[in-house]
Amino acid sequence: MDDDELISVLPIHYSNSLSPNVHIHQFPLLSRPLQTPPSAALSGKRIRARIKPITRRLEIHVPVDPRPEVWNGERSKELGAARQEDDREKNQDVGKMRQMEGEEPRLMEVRMRSELIPQEGAYMLGVVRNGQLHLQPISETHQFRPTLTYLDIMSRKSRRSRGDAGSDDDSDDGPPPDPDEPPPVQTTSKKERKPLEVKEVQVSARKAADDKGNLQGGLSAVRREMLLAIRAEEDEVWEDLDFCDGETAEGHEVFEAVFSQNEEHLECKSDITAFLKGIKGLVL
Repeated sequence: MDDDELISVLPIHYSNSLSPNVHIHQFPLLSRPLQTPPSAALSGKRIRARIKPITRRLEIHVPVDPRPEVWNGERSKELGAARQEDDREKNQDVGKMRQMEGEEPRLMEVRMRSELIPQEGAYMLGVVRNGQLHLQPISETHQFRPTLTYLDIMSRKSRRSRGDAGSDDDSDDGPPPDPDEPPPVQTTSKKERKPLEVKEVQVSARKAADDKGNLQGGLSAVRREMLLAIRAEEDEVWEDLDFCDGETAEGHEVFEAVFSQNEEHLECKSDITAFLKGIKGLVL
């Protein structure tokens, strides 16, 4: 730390001209720039985007590289048919997939879906330009990962074709067990069965709740809300967005809007002591 000298002091320019539309988009699995492959761009394909504004879900559709040496055209037909069926099951708008009438479905794009990351505290986007630090508040952070749910459709079809024992056509073992429910009572069968005795029994049934307020034998309140949220998201309609990368005129215009044009000098009326005392949990 002794060799870490102070080089210069940067004046700070704060602006919220783009708020609340400044997001951080993370792509942890992306191995190349988020751009249309040149071979796909020659055929007129471009990156597309869409959003579900209520649930704050984003999707970016990146065209694949269609060159035969890196892409299997026959395999893309199987994957495309599986994705089309997956879209139909999830109430997706299949009509907007830009598929020609009578054309066989193909997997021609990678869909990257966002997951909203909770933010604790305030985050800022900072850009140093001409010896000045420009700050913009960040409203949301999203992490994008490829959606591969269509592979579940192919796996299900594969199990049907193999005719696995104990598997039905469209049925499975149902949803996973609810951790809030008491485990089912395991019954053991004995080889020697006692003769049945006929008795007359009067039974009264009522809904029993545990100490957490969850109805036993049914869905817990937390799980019910989770399933309703998933259903509401699937029923929400996608809205198309224009995707503009950093090389477009729109991208340059938004980038310039990050920098504040206000040259008014602000005077700080507090000192470092008052600032530190205002931090909760900090003991001086």
